[in-house]
Amino acid sequence: MTILDGKKTSNDIKDEIAAEVEKIKKRGEKIPHLAAIIVGNDGASLTYVNAKVKSCKRVGFESSLYRLPNTVSELELLDKIEELNQNDDIDGFIVQLPLPPQIDTQKVLNAVDPDKDVDGFHPTNFGKMALDMTSFIPATPFGILELLERYDIPTKGKHTVVIGRSYIVGRPMSILMGRSGFPGNSTVTLTHEFTKNITQITSQADIIIIAVGIPDFLKAEMIKDDAVIIDVGITRVPNDEVEKGYVIKGDVDFENVSKRASYITPVPGGVGPMTVSMLLKNTLLATERHKKRAKENSKARTV
Repeated sequence: MTILDGKKTSNDIKDEIAAEVEKIKKRGEKIPHLAAIIVGNDGASLTYVNAKVKSCKRVGFESSLYRLPNTVSELELLDKIEELNQNDDIDGFIVQLPLPPQIDTQKVLNAVDPDKDVDGFHPTNFGKMALDMTSFIPATPFGILELLERYDIPTKGKHTVVIGRSYIVGRPMSILMGRSGFPGNSTVTLTHEFTKNITQITSQADIIIIAVGIPDFLKAEMIKDDAVIIDVGITRVPNDEVEKGYVIKGDVDFENVSKRASYITPVPGGVGPMTVSMLLKNTLLATERHKKRAKENSKARTV
């Protein structure tokens, strides 16, 4: 059994991005700039956004954080998004989820300029991804693809079972694993909470990608020997025996499933660290696209 070490892989990617930023600096070009909008004081969201800011500093990106109160109106948030859309200095930005109940999340995500949507949630980017066109791939699925590629895990002709159908992980993964290329070319089954006889399906899977938010959902008896297991779940489970008062659990019964798997991601330290790195990678891609478009526009004006 091999651990898919997301922490190490994430650090490797950050080193590669930092090297690219050094080249950009030496050429005297614009430094990539990632911004984030966070609404309210959700602990997990603050931790995640702070990790992004810290990662930006490490790779040499510019970063901006816009904090809005939990009482902010939908209109005020949309105004802030439009402000960032129009700011040429910002290459990409994210709106940290979840948002408070007075705000329509989909309306907010739709308001982000697709060319700056480094989270990959805008319908334009999702549609392009589904059509195998160049787009921003959502950061978590992008990270999973990167792990599969860097560990050279065969996917062609394999049976991939995705458990969970969220637009953040499950649905995009079902599309990406079935696309032409590597990682991809697998036969995909998308399952969810209403799937009957799920063990019958998972026991036939060569690769299982699970994102349901239910601790220890995937048991050892639900997989076949040598399956590849990608655990996207992360839940705080109360535990009075530890000082923090909780333990972090994934969607996979790691202790027992790891005994049968060929590859498996740990929680924490698996998919989680990859998400931030791929957000940085999307921002670098955004910078390159904006630079290319500026050159094309300049050339067109000259002609």
